[in-house]
Amino acid sequence: MEASGPSPYAELVLDLVEQIPPGRVLAYGDIAELLAQGGPRQVGRVMALWGGAVPWWRVVRASGEPAAGLQREALVRLRAERAPLTADGSRVDMRAGRWAGAAAAWLSGGSGEMAR
Repeated sequence: MEASGPSPYAELVLDLVEQIPPGRVLAYGDIAELLAQGGPRQVGRVMALWGGAVPWWRVVRASGEPAAGLQREALVRLRAERAPLTADGSRVDMRAGRWAGAAAAWLSGGSGEMAR
């Protein structure tokens, strides 16, 4: 299944990630909650397998930390987008950087078939 292309669930995740505006982020769990499917680990798996074609750096851990192994590149990209980072610059300030309009945007323009 994975060798032939993303699953329908993966397509939903990727569609949502593509909609995250520059300078904003969602946590893995936020994405699962918006889709009303899977959980943070499932979203992480999709991003690990297929996330290279979407703005993967806008998906972070609940703490605001970028994905393991990709921290440096993700933080460079997030700084370039003027995402709000913590004082030490090691992670996104989730109170200021989480995409607050995600639910409304997804429900009004999400291209996937999700429970509404």
